Amino acid sequence: MTSELPKPDDEAAAGHDATIGAPSTPGTATSTDTPPPGGPTGPGDRPGEEATTGTRVRRIILEWVVLIAAALAIAFLIKTFLFQAFYIPSGSMEPTLMIGDRVLVNKLSYDFHDVHRGDIIVFTAPPDARSDGIDDLVKRVIGLPGETVTARSNGGIDDVYINGRRLEEPYLPAGTSTTMTSVPPDCGQPPGGTPGCVVPPGRLLVLGDNRGDSKDGRFFGTITESSIVGRVFIKIWPLSHLGFM
Repeated sequence: MTSELPKPDDEAAAGHDATIGAPSTPGTATSTDTPPPGGPTGPGDRPGEEATTGTRVRRIILEWVVLIAAALAIAFLIKTFLFQAFYIPSGSMEPTLMIGDRVLVNKLSYDFHDVHRGDIIVFTAPPDARSDGIDDLVKRVIGLPGETVTARSNGGIDDVYINGRRLEEPYLPAGTSTTMTSVPPDCGQPPGGTPGCVVPPGRLLVLGDNRGDSKDGRFFGTITESSIVGRVFIKIWPLSHLGFM
């Protein structure tokens, strides 16, 4: 009876099988513990995150561009069609409007009603009244179309008369005298050759409240209603002068 010894090839094969099936050595990483190429991942390394951040930044920039454009468009529309601010550079409307005052003009007022006597308006300056780059003037409406405006002495003070009736002007300081020594340009001659103005149709006679120091309708004549920019309705600066007109 004989016993068979394993052949060298069988031993090699057995050893090879044992090596394949042997457990991994403690402390040696297996294939499941191997980190991916490039090192461990973090929040900033996730695929597509850079693209997402870039998209978000572009969206924010676009939103700001749209908001700014909308704000500018609204401001343009308001200035063009609704309200406009003006700075008072001279004392021709004192004491009602002082040098440095800022006012708001309503451009829609006369789309809804006629011009009223006593309104303070901003209008495009006639060519003869423009100076120092000033293209707009602010004055008070005194004579309406078809009216006869004259000045007469009343107790040593010259007052304004409309169609022969004295005009009450409570906005003027006491003792203010309004002189009219000729017929202004574009005016008709009052009856009897009296100095003053017969206001033509579609035109207005405007005067400054500072009658002794105002280059107004007595100098440049009447203005067209179409030249009106708007009606002054509020003083906005300085705050100590804030108030409706």
